[in-house]
Amino acid sequence: MRVGIEKIRVYPTSMALRMDRLCAARGHDLADIRDVMMIDERSVNPPWEDPVTMAVNAALPLLSDQDRANIELLLVCSESGVDQEKPMSTWVQRYLGLSSRVRNLEVKHACYSGTGALQLAASWVASGAAGKKAKALVITTDQSRMHLGKPYEFVMGAGAMAMVVSAEPRLLELELGKSGVHTHEVSDLTRPTSRVETGNSETSLLSYLNAIDGAFSAYLERVGEKISYDYFVRNIYHVPFGGMTVRASRAALRHFGDISRPDAERIWRKKTAPSLAYLRRMGGTYASSTFIALTTLLEREAELKRGDRIGMFSYGSGSCAELYSGLVGEGAREVAVAAKLGELLDARHSLTVREYEDAERERTAYIDCGDFEPSTDGFGGLFDRVYKGSGRLVFQGAREHYRQYGWS
Repeated sequence: MRVGIEKIRVYPTSMALRMDRLCAARGHDLADIRDVMMIDERSVNPPWEDPVTMAVNAALPLLSDQDRANIELLLVCSESGVDQEKPMSTWVQRYLGLSSRVRNLEVKHACYSGTGALQLAASWVASGAAGKKAKALVITTDQSRMHLGKPYEFVMGAGAMAMVVSAEPRLLELELGKSGVHTHEVSDLTRPTSRVETGNSETSLLSYLNAIDGAFSAYLERVGEKISYDYFVRNIYHVPFGGMTVRASRAALRHFGDISRPDAERIWRKKTAPSLAYLRRMGGTYASSTFIALTTLLEREAELKRGDRIGMFSYGSGSCAELYSGLVGEGAREVAVAAKLGELLDARHSLTVREYEDAERERTAYIDCGDFEPSTDGFGGLFDRVYKGSGRLVFQGAREHYRQYGWS
């Protein structure tokens, strides 16, 4: 049975901070961030948005009435959960107008959660347990905690992605069974409290590279045949920051023998670099990153054709990683172009460093507060200019710890 991603949308938030402004304010070398880390901007949420609103606002333009009728599984993936008990998926089900018969879960496994959910959803669709027309909706949604003045401030970000998984994989058909998983316990990055996001970057780097080696070996064993690096027409890697994909590509290529550094650079530039164009403008997007990279690649690489094999690698701290493959769908470029991600990125309000710091401080001050109402002032009148009357979901604060949402 053919199964995979039918269509996709990305919500890149409504505000952005340029790295040249942040580097100037922090006295940091811009070339390090722009050329080595490969980040030009980062997405920032206003105080009236959170992971729930991003999830809903990502999926709203994606779903038809028929989709809503056919979706019977909803998986919302995040490491930015807003409640220790109530899953975000219940709010998402309500505000997307999905059936009361939809099975819904909030999924957590750091940046791997989106890929894990995709595989579970695809297997569920392929099983036929819910009927031939049943579809799944998988959403990834995350935002960074506040890290003003910290060394890793430059790689933070926010955003959400929504994809419909069905038996009509117009974007990407998964090669069911062709995947390699590698898991091992490691305390590399962690969010031990509702306010703290911390970890050891060196440990995380080594864990990522160890995981890609293990996942690649497992994939090759599962395929059961000798393949060359040309087996994959393009390669997508998890993107904590763009520069990490260079190291990931080199690690993967070691499985194909002794490849020189210039050849490895050439392969990365051809097969992976084009997927980073929009991620360079969003910063860290956690579980969404591999799917934003896929959308970007299929939009911008017009020469890709139906049946071309894409290698996909996802890593989640803690840890679990997976290398899997998919075939370019018959409507892949049309679906990717329809996401209009470039237009959404261009439409964001460009922040001053002061505005960015104000947004981070206000949002952080509300964490764990039982009663508050986020301000809709500031940011160049963004709420009145962009939100009012647009029908986006907004976060309206909390009353006795119960979160409130409404349409703008």
